[in-house]
Amino acid sequence: MNEEADDGRVADVTECPGCSSMTEHAILKRSPKGKGEDLLVRCLECSEVHLLNLRPAASVKVKVTLSKGEDSKSVMLESDSDEIISVGDLFQFEDSHWSVTRIEIGDKISADSCLAREIVSMWSVNKDTCVVKITLTDEENSVSSTIDCDPEKEFSCGTVMRIDGRRWRIRAIHTGEGRTLRGKRVAADIRRMYLHPVVKS
Repeated sequence: MNEEADDGRVADVTECPGCSSMTEHAILKRSPKGKGEDLLVRCLECSEVHLLNLRPAASVKVKVTLSKGEDSKSVMLESDSDEIISVGDLFQFEDSHWSVTRIEIGDKISADSCLAREIVSMWSVNKDTCVVKITLTDEENSVSSTIDCDPEKEFSCGTVMRIDGRRWRIRAIHTGEGRTLRGKRVAADIRRMYLHPVVKS
């Protein structure tokens, strides 16, 4: 019900049945009710007096698959039943940050956003570190590998990196929009990097 007014003060705002809109109210009386409370309030616009029943939202358990690199595990996380969860949302669990990548609300039916109580399963990836796939190509030989780094670390085409004691140059970066031979990208946006050995002159 609280909302910060333009002048910095905190105002009590709720929907007024008289004004049929959200207006500022004065609290006349508070009565504890279980884990919540009843508020007798008066609209400051039309002076309508009405009762508000404030109750904590019911909680639900959501099945969540947490993925970090090649490791995954399923856990049950508690959430308010009326909380809206969307793909891309960030949350914290076990001192790590996670991003929601997929939500299922029925028989393998995916949704971009929905209420927590409607979710059957949810998937997320760890956002503390990012696993970047790389391909190291030396003449006819190509080897696939990965590197762990900060999701916001930038990689630029042409940059020289030292991997397993050898110097490699980034020749191309592949993102969800295709492969580029120039520019730079953050690790979180990279699907794969292609590197060639630095030839000694």
